[in-house]
Amino acid sequence: MPVLDALHYSLSPSVFDVGGLDRMAEFRSDPRAMARLMQAPGARAVVVRSGRAVLDDAGLVRFPLSSAPTGPAMLLGVGADGPVFVVHPDEPFADDRARSIRSAVGRLTPDDLGLFLHATALTAWHETHPRCPRCGGSTEVINAGYARRCPSDGSEHHPRTDPAVIVLVLDSDGDGSRCLLGRQASWPEGRFSTLAGFVEPGETVEQAVVREVAEESGVEVERVSYAGSQPWPFPASLMLAYYAVAAPGAAQHLSVDGEEIVEARWFTRDELRAATEAGQVLVPPRLSVARRLVEGWLGHAVAGAGTWR
Repeated sequence: MPVLDALHYSLSPSVFDVGGLDRMAEFRSDPRAMARLMQAPGARAVVVRSGRAVLDDAGLVRFPLSSAPTGPAMLLGVGADGPVFVVHPDEPFADDRARSIRSAVGRLTPDDLGLFLHATALTAWHETHPRCPRCGGSTEVINAGYARRCPSDGSEHHPRTDPAVIVLVLDSDGDGSRCLLGRQASWPEGRFSTLAGFVEPGETVEQAVVREVAEESGVEVERVSYAGSQPWPFPASLMLAYYAVAAPGAAQHLSVDGEEIVEARWFTRDELRAATEAGQVLVPPRLSVARRLVEGWLGHAVAGAGTWR
């Protein structure tokens, strides 16, 4: 049986799914509709600047919109409890409760994580794109935060998303019982993850999978299957997750690039299970799609919380 046919490779729903929140895209350009949402009694706002949000013991703090810090209020969506906005303060705000998502992940529900990532993606773009790329003039926020307009030349600009592939390579010289994991130069000994890289201009996603795997590991892959996706706004990526099967005989040609990837290893399921349980191999955190790729191949959860670096 072909390797991928024997593998249940569809990922579980993203941990960033925000249940019950309607993004209301059709109303963003309607000033009257937005005014009604902002004035609704249940309107709440999370506060995010420089990738940090205000949290308390219950999770992501939702301020009454009327008492949130001064700054653009951008619509995240409408749920059962009313509209939810993100406020991007005009100036750095002093609040000891502000945390980054990496430091807060263990404290947040899936809905709060999704909301945090959505808010981070929007605010990060506004922080880094305050001026018109055509004339250099200052731009203004429009469409409830999903665009900026240049008053000088009338051009409109929208948040960008950079597609990136993240790949778990399986060995075809058998039944897919080995997977390939690599270690980046900046990571500590024992920290391994899947291979990944950005899609280049004029390239299909499948071509990017083949190229990135070859560049980072020297392994040729010949079959690629989509498994799921994950927003990763650090600052603006969308991770497209794949399983790929090495070409016959390609596994033995493992050769890392020595720059981005300094070590790569094939693991059987038993080897990876034993190494993670013993703490000899550190895998990505539960927050990441890389972790879900590995666990999808293993067929069960991996030991340990994982590590970012």
